[in-house]
Amino acid sequence: MTIRGANLGKVYHKPDSWHNTLYADTEKGYTIRMDLYYFCVFAVFAFGFGCCIASFLNVCIWWLPRDESVVRPPSHCPKCNAPIRWYQNIPVLSWLALRGRCANCHEPISVRYTVVELLGGFLFLLAYFQWAPAFFLGQRPPIGLLPIACMWAVPVYWLVFSGLILGSFIDLEHFYLPDRVTIGGMLLGVPLSFGVPELQGETERLTALYWSLGGLAAGFFGLWALSWLATKVFKKEAMGFGDVKLLGAIGAFFGPAAVLFTVVVSSFIGALAGGVLILRGKAKLGGLTAVPYGPFLALGTVTWMFWGPRIVNWYLHMHVFTL
Repeated sequence: MTIRGANLGKVYHKPDSWHNTLYADTEKGYTIRMDLYYFCVFAVFAFGFGCCIASFLNVCIWWLPRDESVVRPPSHCPKCNAPIRWYQNIPVLSWLALRGRCANCHEPISVRYTVVELLGGFLFLLAYFQWAPAFFLGQRPPIGLLPIACMWAVPVYWLVFSGLILGSFIDLEHFYLPDRVTIGGMLLGVPLSFGVPELQGETERLTALYWSLGGLAAGFFGLWALSWLATKVFKKEAMGFGDVKLLGAIGAFFGPAAVLFTVVVSSFIGALAGGVLILRGKAKLGGLTAVPYGPFLALGTVTWMFWGPRIVNWYLHMHVFTL
C-alpha cells in the first residue's frame, strides 16, 4: 500500500521573489520544504501535547488512589498546600525553572512528575512518527517503528499510552490498577477496534471486531487461568486481578497475538528486574517478593505497538518459519 503525501491534491503557488532566499525556486522544492515544515510543526505539537496530558496524569496518579477529586481543590503543593500558579505548572519547564523545589516552602518536588511528563511527550511523539513520515515526506518511520497508515490510529495510541502511564505509576506506588484503566480499556478497546481496524492489523471492520473480542477473551481468561494455577502452586495470591483486567484491555485493543507477545515480553522484563533486585539484596533467590506486574505489562504492550510484529517475524525467521 502506498501512502500518498499531504501535498497531493493541493496547489502551491510560488512565493514572492523576496522569499526566494528561503524557499527553492521550483514548485517541487517549495512543496518539499512546506511538507517538512508541517511535519516539524506537528511533531512539536505531539511532544508538547503528550507532556500536557502527562501533567494531568500526574494529578490523577496522586489523587485517584486517595479517592479525591482531580478538579477541586486546584493544584497545590502536597507539603505546604500553597496553590500552584499556572506559570508554575508548565510541564517540564516549570520544574526546571523552580530547580525542583516548591516556590513557597522550597521543599523538593519529586522528579517523578517531570519523568512522567517527558515519558508522555516522547511516547506521543513516537506514535506520531509511526504515521507522519510517510504522509508528509514519503519516508519510512525512524528507528524501525511500525508504520501506521490510518491517521486515526495515532490518537487511539495516545489514549492507550495515557492509560498505561496512569495505571503503571499507581501500581508502582500502591500495588493496584484502577478500574478506570482496566475495565475502561476493555470497554473502549472493542468499539475503537471496530472504528479503526488497523489496531488489529485489518482493513475490514467486522474482522477487526472479531479479533478484538477474541483478544479480550484471551487476555482476560488466559491470565486469570494462569493466576489461578500459580496461586494453587505457591499457596499464595500470585497475581492481582487488576493485571488480569489490564491484559483483557490490551487484547481488546490489539488482539490475541498482542496478548501472547505482551505476556512473554513482560515476563522476560520481570525476570530481569527480579534478578536486579536479588543482586541488590532487596529480594532473596527462591523467595516471594511482591512486585507490581502492571508496569511490565505496560512495557510489553508499548513494545508491541512500536515493534511487536517485526520482532515476531524476526524470531520466526530465525527458526526457518515465516509469519
